[in-house]
Amino acid sequence: MTQLLEISFELGALPPEGAEQACLDCGASAITFEDARDEPVLEPAPGEVRLWPSTRLKALFAPGTEPVAALESLSRSLGLPVRQLQAQVLEDRPWEREWLRDFHAMRFGRRLWICPHHERVEAPEAVVVHMDPGLAFGTGTHPTTALCLEWLDAHPPAGEVIDYGCGSGVLALAAAKLGARAVHCFDIDKQALLATRNNTLANGLGERIRLCEAPEALPRADLLLANILCAPLAALAPRFATLVRANGALVLSGLMEHQASEVVRAYERWFDMAIFGSRDGWMALSGRPCRRPAS
Repeated sequence: MTQLLEISFELGALPPEGAEQACLDCGASAITFEDARDEPVLEPAPGEVRLWPSTRLKALFAPGTEPVAALESLSRSLGLPVRQLQAQVLEDRPWEREWLRDFHAMRFGRRLWICPHHERVEAPEAVVVHMDPGLAFGTGTHPTTALCLEWLDAHPPAGEVIDYGCGSGVLALAAAKLGARAVHCFDIDKQALLATRNNTLANGLGERIRLCEAPEALPRADLLLANILCAPLAALAPRFATLVRANGALVLSGLMEHQASEVVRAYERWFDMAIFGSRDGWMALSGRPCRRPAS
């Protein structure tokens, strides 16, 4: 069986783009960033590239690569001592299938399912979004995404929807599958828009899901979903107030429990907000435009 060489190291203070390029320049054929200490990471704030606080880079080299030479070359390119680099020989296997085998169909609420392409859901009346784990955030495994999916299952949208910070597009796909007439997706990360487009096509929803490369391109909608982070959510309150129609709804997630009151205060001028779910220290809010005049 063919053997591959893997060299890994903790990223530390090295810039991820520079470290990745150094590995490619030394002959690596694939690069993976992994969590070195089992710490969660969410979507980046605007303008931010976010990895784990402790990130390990793994570089895969083609069969026949001489380990000592590769270690020395990469050490010089990175400016790291050889002792900080770990090398091991791996048997060549279909790694993408190895990775996917532990990812199974998940149900959210009564009938909404997120299902990898290698499985099928046979449940009666199931509404199925087909999606494999990928580069962009969001397949339903994180509590914040799960809370939003459960809300959608309980409140199937019928009109127009905005998915602000779409990540993989999982919320947009779910909204469309549950009945939304059109879903408009925006994300600051171009990789997220690419992932959303690919997942949209894989689910046959190209006519109802629309990608917006700038927030100014978003129309007013009946429902706005935003599963991002506390600081950008608070800052976006005035903007979201202009995007949600008078009889519409707002769903916000990505919050730790102690951050909910801050976000409620940011939105209370325009929306009547309420907590609709919490899980594992995370919280999600929903809101309706205020019926009273704004002060």
